[in-house]
Amino acid sequence: MKKILFLPLFKRASGHHQVADAVMEIIVANYKQISVKKIDCLSYWSKPLEQLISSLYMKWISMFPKQFEKFYHEHVYKVENHTCDDFVVKSWPIIEYNMKRLVESEKPDVIVCTHSFPSRVISGLKEKGIIDTPLVNIYTDFLVSDVWGKNGVDIHCVPDKETKNFLQSIHDVPARNIYVTGIPVHAAFTNKRIDLKSEKMILIAGGNAGLGNVKQMLSSVPYDSIYQYVVLCGNNKKLFQELVKLNHPSITPLPYIACRKRMNCLYEQASAVVTKAGGVTISEALRKRLPIFIHSSLPGQEQVNIQTLKRKGLLMPLNKAQLLEDQLVEVLENDVQRNRLLRRMDEYIESIEYSVSDVLANQFHLYEYETTKSRL
Repeated sequence: MKKILFLPLFKRASGHHQVADAVMEIIVANYKQISVKKIDCLSYWSKPLEQLISSLYMKWISMFPKQFEKFYHEHVYKVENHTCDDFVVKSWPIIEYNMKRLVESEKPDVIVCTHSFPSRVISGLKEKGIIDTPLVNIYTDFLVSDVWGKNGVDIHCVPDKETKNFLQSIHDVPARNIYVTGIPVHAAFTNKRIDLKSEKMILIAGGNAGLGNVKQMLSSVPYDSIYQYVVLCGNNKKLFQELVKLNHPSITPLPYIACRKRMNCLYEQASAVVTKAGGVTISEALRKRLPIFIHSSLPGQEQVNIQTLKRKGLLMPLNKAQLLEDQLVEVLENDVQRNRLLRRMDEYIESIEYSVSDVLANQFHLYEYETTKSRL
């Protein structure tokens, strides 16, 4: 029996976990006698440490976003010199020691990283000859930060051809090691939505993070709006209660939705999604052929997501100085603009060359364990 170990970093829900879960589920469904396991590294090493770092991280980006952005572009994703910054690993050698112990304890046949930090540590161990387990990077945003491991990585699953070219030209990664897979999403979201102009529902996402001031953004929605706004509040109970109290005929708040089938139904019914700039949510919308409007972003990688995808014409950042509905109408009720946007989304999806499950199966000989033919 082969074992594939998936490594995000934090315990809290994130796109890193969503991507790992999506790939794990399709592997379990398709291949018998393949064991998959997911470990968030920090909790494995120390639960109190993980809780502390996770809490400090969230407070940092929410209370001091400019400071975090400065740190991000000095150490994580440099503007010009994209060299790996190993300041954390070099300062605390125990990190490599703990990762070595984790790998020796779990004895995986393949390691899949959905977060840059474990990738960096394991890549370093491989470069030093301490371990030799095959290593796969699955990127969860539309960029490759300087923290991700490069030289010790066997397979890179990238979101687009631009990222593939970046790895080749900047980091000298051989083309044979890079596969354009897109950012993996759950199989429930892979079927294209049929664009019906008659649909008048706008899906508002990202409320769970408390970003974008969703309540204020919706305050301008007229009572006779041409759209019905469905707001995904997630675990943000305060936002949910505030929107319920509004009692607005065109605004429907929803609490956390765990069922992917129900979430897919909302995608199918929507005319557009208004969201923050997370890589996985954007990828779900692209797969569903759903116009994307951005109301906010976390400092760092989500800001880079916006820059990259705006340049490609795949999303539209909202202007806070303009009314929300006016900006939606300008695109959605204009056949030329809407069709141009949908055409670009189709071109992006068509540019994806491989599924992650096929890459793993081909590279690590999983087909001998195959049970079905579904793919991700």
